[in-house]
Amino acid sequence: MERFVVTAPPARNRSKTALYVTPLDRVTEFGDELQEEGGKLFCTSCSVVLNHVRKSAISDRLKSKTHTTRKAEYEEQNERKKQRPLPASLQCNSTAQTEKDSVIQDFVKMCLEANIPLEKADRPAVRAFPSRHVKNGGSIPKADQLRRAYLPDGDENENPLKSQDC
Repeated sequence: MERFVVTAPPARNRSKTALYVTPLDRVTEFGDELQEEGGKLFCTSCSVVLNHVRKSAISDRLKSKTHTTRKAEYEEQNERKKQRPLPASLQCNSTAQTEKDSVIQDFVKMCLEANIPLEKADRPAVRAFPSRHVKNGGSIPKADQLRRAYLPDGDENENPLKSQDC
């Protein structure tokens, strides 16, 4: 007779919480806005611990005005902190580099037109004058480098300044 006893159905007053949802499940569901550390769910941009059991609490937090402002600040900070790629870092298109090259080229041109040997640029009095009176004048190299890198040859293709992209 015990086999035919009808039991009452389970009560329907359970709460609306997901019982078997982990913080990692919520991270995969909501994407990179959330992160899981030590069994807790965090908002990436706000650094706030969230209740991973209720989905509505998470979606309400992600729609809130506080979250949107903090997310914008977080993205702006990340944009400023990003490293430049290597080719962009190696490019020498800066204005200081361009001015430096211009000063050195003008110095070599002046020496050639005035028929002054480039070895005179190594003398202390000659080196002191441009560094005191010319912007980027202290960046004029010694005579041997002036001869190798900045002295124009007869062939335009061999001049290193013409072939560089700087």
